[in-house]
Amino acid sequence: MSQKTIKVKVWDILVRLTHWVVAIGIFANLTFIEEGNDIHEYVGYVVAGLVVLRLFWGFVGTKYARFTNFFPTPSRIKHHVQHMKNREFGMDAVGHNPLASFMIFALWGTILGLGVTGYLMGTDQFWGVEWLGELHEVLAKGLYLLVPLHIVASIVMSYWQKQNLVKSMITGNKTVVVTTDN
Repeated sequence: MSQKTIKVKVWDILVRLTHWVVAIGIFANLTFIEEGNDIHEYVGYVVAGLVVLRLFWGFVGTKYARFTNFFPTPSRIKHHVQHMKNREFGMDAVGHNPLASFMIFALWGTILGLGVTGYLMGTDQFWGVEWLGELHEVLAKGLYLLVPLHIVASIVMSYWQKQNLVKSMITGNKTVVVTTDN
């Protein structure tokens, strides 16, 4: 048995573009775009729209983009945790892992919640409704927790797997060590 390193094309252009444009949009809306103005709304709509596109892509997209590849079933979680304990990161760890999918769904759900609440706050029926504005604010504050947690988890897993996950989300490629019978 021997080991060899192979390069695998994991993230297609749609996955990478939606990831980075959503990240930039969230950063902009949380830090320097004034809340409530038109630019804030448009950026929010673009970000929410990209999440909807990515959700659609999770059903029809490329292999590693599909939910069937990373949805967190109990057996996948158990299998992944066992591999982490043994520091085995071969082909099973190429795409998103089942634990990472919890973060993905939390981020997407929060972003969609922000998009819906932001839209509703501008409608005649919900204009000035206090609880809706408060919910929008709670969801935004949730991103202040989720985004750093996502970044830290990416860094930790990069170290743990000896894999630059940020680079792979830019290039689309991951290097994977596989065991062969040769």
